[in-house]
Amino acid sequence: MPANDVGAEGDSIVDRARAGRYKRSRMPDTTLPYKRVLLKLSGEALMGEGKYGIHPPTLLRIAEEIAELSKAGVELAVVIGGGNIFRGVAGATEGMDRASADYMGMLATCINSMAMQDALEKQGLHTRVQSAIKMEQISEPYIRRRAVRHLEKGRVVIFAAGTGNPYFTTDTAASLRAMEINAQIILKATKVDGVYSADPKKEPTARRYKTLTYMDVLRQNLNVMDSTAISLCMDNKLPIIVFDLTTRGNIQRAVLGNGEIGTVVGAAETAWA
Repeated sequence: MPANDVGAEGDSIVDRARAGRYKRSRMPDTTLPYKRVLLKLSGEALMGEGKYGIHPPTLLRIAEEIAELSKAGVELAVVIGGGNIFRGVAGATEGMDRASADYMGMLATCINSMAMQDALEKQGLHTRVQSAIKMEQISEPYIRRRAVRHLEKGRVVIFAAGTGNPYFTTDTAASLRAMEINAQIILKATKVDGVYSADPKKEPTARRYKTLTYMDVLRQNLNVMDSTAISLCMDNKLPIIVFDLTTRGNIQRAVLGNGEIGTVVGAAETAWA
């Protein structure tokens, strides 16, 4: 039975998870289209309508959606950027040393990761934060096998501090971690409903792509993820779904396959929506 179909009781998997009638097993349901997923959130996604920082109602909404999926049997890892607190590239343009600015950005991702962990645990989930920079008082060190084991046990793993190296973005960290944990797909959450030929806020004639090849993303310099992240995904044939996070339920739709959503990067050919 497909994950979005109703069962004998007339409820979907997510409905049963909400009602507590779907017991989370150590292994995900085999009917799920994706069993292990990496969700990439920008730091700006936590701001809500604010200009900086963390907007608690927005954080809570995202945590509720993640909790529903985890309870439905999806193994979830999360990478969060730090742009709502500090952006390394922006700091470097103001005269800071780029490496120092990037390390400050990594610490910002740790703040966001701790906030997400708290929000998820309020939803009844077991979580682990694994940091690429050692901070034993607040997180585990990143160990691939330990991360995979946490996922197998149904815990949500939040990867903090990027790759632990300057000059690499959290997009690259998301691609790297997704491949290390054998995720089946990356969900890239944004504030628009996919990838467009131009900025839809500035160009009314901009068109949304339904599917994109990796090479078209690189050739056209489309604002999906940075070129290093796209190249890593291309080399390892890891697909990416770019979708709108601001609409409630879109994370579920992207994972459970409830209709087409966003733009799929990594398809055999490029097509318009």
